[in-house]
Amino acid sequence: MTTLPAKLRGFGPAGLFAWLVILLGNALFIPLTAILVLVWARWSETPWRELGFVRPRSGWRTVVLGVVAGFLLKLFMKSVVMPLLGADPVNQAFRFLTGNTAALPGMMFAVIVGAGFGEELFFRGFLFERFTKLLGSGRLATAGIVLFTSAFFAVVHYPGQGLPGTQQAFVVGLLMGTLYATTRQIWLPMIVHAAFDVTAVWIIYWDLERDVAKWFFR
Repeated sequence: MTTLPAKLRGFGPAGLFAWLVILLGNALFIPLTAILVLVWARWSETPWRELGFVRPRSGWRTVVLGVVAGFLLKLFMKSVVMPLLGADPVNQAFRFLTGNTAALPGMMFAVIVGAGFGEELFFRGFLFERFTKLLGSGRLATAGIVLFTSAFFAVVHYPGQGLPGTQQAFVVGLLMGTLYATTRQIWLPMIVHAAFDVTAVWIIYWDLERDVAKWFFR
């Protein structure tokens, strides 16, 4: 008789239902997605390391590297990549943050817990674990997983951020996916992602978007 953990790890009705519940959580509230993934991992007896929770060799180095990389990546995206893609220098979806001190606490929670932790756990940790089990860990399969998860990550940003947000999310998804596929450790992508979004929030809050976007292109 197949046990419940085995059913949840599989791709039968129970496993697919778990996918559906987690996807629904992703559509409703990103932190909820993280909770659902962690519950699934517990009930399915999936080892935490298979979701990328591997202890780094140096915790403080991982934090410093992640923060610096996320900060520089955001500046690069804002000043080079997005102008080349023809994006508006002002992110209209988050324009309300400019000078809006009252909105900062909620937004910081959203980008650090929701995006940094929640999105990375779902799009990298969970989806990579599931698709690797389904497709294997060969180079072609891994490349396909990186591309698919990046495209999925991009698409879910369209309703709230439009085409520019979708384009940026796809590029960032490719980078985070490649980083995770290479290391199979989730902490660094989480920190990079959180630092990237925190930098974006402060650029908007201090009304520096146009200035940063015009560093190289006038």
